[in-house]
Amino acid sequence: MQLEDLGWDAFFADAFRPYEGEGLIPARVAARHHGPCELLTEHGRIGGLPAGKLEGLDLPVAGDWVAVRKLDGERKGIVEAILPRRTTFTRKEAWRRTVAQVVAANVDTIFLVSAFGQDLNPRRLERYLTAAWDSGANPVIVVNKRDTSLDPEADLAEVDAIAFGIPVLAVSAATGAGLEELEPYLGRGRTVALLGSSGVGKSTLINRLAGRELLPTAQTSKGGRGRHTTTNRELVPLPGGALLLDTPGMRELALWADESVLDSTFTEIAELAAACRFADCTHLHEPGCAVQAAIANGSLDAERFESYLKLQRELRALELKKDARLRSEARKEWRRRHRELRNVKY
Repeated sequence: MQLEDLGWDAFFADAFRPYEGEGLIPARVAARHHGPCELLTEHGRIGGLPAGKLEGLDLPVAGDWVAVRKLDGERKGIVEAILPRRTTFTRKEAWRRTVAQVVAANVDTIFLVSAFGQDLNPRRLERYLTAAWDSGANPVIVVNKRDTSLDPEADLAEVDAIAFGIPVLAVSAATGAGLEELEPYLGRGRTVALLGSSGVGKSTLINRLAGRELLPTAQTSKGGRGRHTTTNRELVPLPGGALLLDTPGMRELALWADESVLDSTFTEIAELAAACRFADCTHLHEPGCAVQAAIANGSLDAERFESYLKLQRELRALELKKDARLRSEARKEWRRRHRELRNVKY
């Protein structure tokens, strides 16, 4: 296998140049299990253990390119450095901590996988689109289980209304219908991540594209809720040369992004806002607001605007939490250094 088959190009070759003289080799992280990694190299798959200097949030994730010191006589290596990431899909860590969790790195395209039925939710897709745009990768909406819909075109009307030029593809992983539309995104060395809630059929889709049973699958419950069948993020090479990265199903995606990315998800609102009388218009009560005028005449859906406001509030609250966390860390560092100075003997 050549490095180009794994997504290697001039960007990563340039980033790896400082390590060439140190006897290190490039490798791509296929999966990480807490600490140890599975690495893909020109010479096959090897095990990897992050060096001690890589701690906490600096640990590699699936999709990363890393510089590895191969151990003589073993199919193992020490990960000495992580190369700069071209794209990074990040979410806020679950629970109450204000910490970023990197889900995947160096992804070219993100398949936002939904499914006909209860999971076909435009508001959830808007959240996923916001995270996808923030990552730097190109989003594609893939609606699975086409075989379960009596009228796919009618069911997709709400999705088309929020897509604004983003491809919307209706497929059936169970029957194979529509999968040929995914082929343009699955070229040699291209990396595609699958993102979606539990039960939309991501694992079934990967198995279909791979041509064999690589990942376990499970039926959804009677209430339509999915079950987690993927627990780790792992790069899966496909026969056509692409690499698929499955991600665990997410019941909730907490955003970790800048508010400005909303302009990419809600392009029509951004365009309307440019025509408001006041540059700092909140689009709630100001006179001459083009957004409120569009809602009044029916050209802008009120529910979509409410979704925009909800995500805006969430991202602004996140920014306040980030600032508070930085201030708290700064105070802790000041107190630590103050204690050290008090203990110095002159």
